[in-house]
Amino acid sequence: MSRSKDIGTRAETAVVRYLRRAGWPHAERRALTGARDLGDVTGTPGIVWEVKARKALISDREIAEWMDETETERVNAGATVGVLVVRRAGVGEGNAGRWWAYLPAGTLARLATEGGFVPYGQLTFPVRMLLGDAVRLLRAAGYGTPDGGGS
Repeated sequence: MSRSKDIGTRAETAVVRYLRRAGWPHAERRALTGARDLGDVTGTPGIVWEVKARKALISDREIAEWMDETETERVNAGATVGVLVVRRAGVGEGNAGRWWAYLPAGTLARLATEGGFVPYGQLTFPVRMLLGDAVRLLRAAGYGTPDGGGS
């Protein structure tokens, strides 16, 4: 097994162990499915999990590509939610619950509403996004000047 494949296998296994302790007792690594990838973890009805881990720095472009891959897998699997899990540098397999999880903003908003987290004061956990994406959300909500300029 190649070193990168071994890193991926260990990361997927760590996520499965975490999910089993967190309420998905049937979570398991998915066997490769060929051209129509269905994600890395199965046994979590309605959810596709894509797991990424490696030693090198990860670029914004790679996150965007992996988010697209996760969405394709979500559609292929007929799932409602797709989650990209990325191992954080310096955070080992025993702490997979502290790895990054990426969701589209619309999915996050829907889950928060459906999950009863409203009123918004209960949404105190951090959400990771690019500043440019945060600015787009704020502008769409009516913040900033009408023309987008300064002063």
